[in-house]
Amino acid sequence: MQNSNPLTLLYRDEYLLVVHKPAGLLVHRSPIDRHETEFALQYARALNGGEHVYPVHRLDRPTSGVLAFARDSETARRLGLAMMAGSVRKTYLAMVRGWPPAQGEIDHPLREEPEDRRLKGSEQPVREALTRFRTLATTEIPVAIEKYPSSRYAVVELYPETGRKHQLRRHMKHIHHPIIGDANHGRGRQNRYFAERFGQGRLMLAATAIAFEHPVSGESVVVRARPEASFMEVLSIFAGLALPGQAG
Repeated sequence: MQNSNPLTLLYRDEYLLVVHKPAGLLVHRSPIDRHETEFALQYARALNGGEHVYPVHRLDRPTSGVLAFARDSETARRLGLAMMAGSVRKTYLAMVRGWPPAQGEIDHPLREEPEDRRLKGSEQPVREALTRFRTLATTEIPVAIEKYPSSRYAVVELYPETGRKHQLRRHMKHIHHPIIGDANHGRGRQNRYFAERFGQGRLMLAATAIAFEHPVSGESVVVRARPEASFMEVLSIFAGLALPGQAG
């Protein structure tokens, strides 16, 4: 493991540890990436004085942003129950192809995706899935990437009401506004254009806030994080963009 810790501490008290996870880092060991040796869980433990921490939700490897850990099993249990009850509110920022409506909701059931790729061919249940969104900014660049002489993009805030695997990526694809940099559900030409333009390809999806009732004190907790530099660099195509709750 590297000496420098890639996680940024956002919030800590006796019970909780909330960090910013960079894109490209797995939260914990996974059958998908058996060769990986570095995980957010290890780095969070380092921020916790070497003591064990308990992940209470997940962020996909290519997604950056706010990630919460509990510092004891009982707090993890309580926060996990709150998540299942839908009382933990998460906010994401995404850059998508095209111009979505000003706001809306995507009520589209999703078939479960097994963690282990060896089970991919097996029948999986379909679960209800709901995402709300609002469009923050739009732009059009004079570059022909697909069949049009110019290309349109939007910055959207996404609010998942359920927690299905790859829900936000799959839902944005469903309404024909795929997230830029999404290798599985996005558009290859779009992804290649931005990877070449900015010298690196990344999924343009970031968890920017989490809000919940503290599982012990009952107080309202809201933790926010500005997207990392690689994300903001791509957003430079939006002139004068100001993000909600953040300066600049």
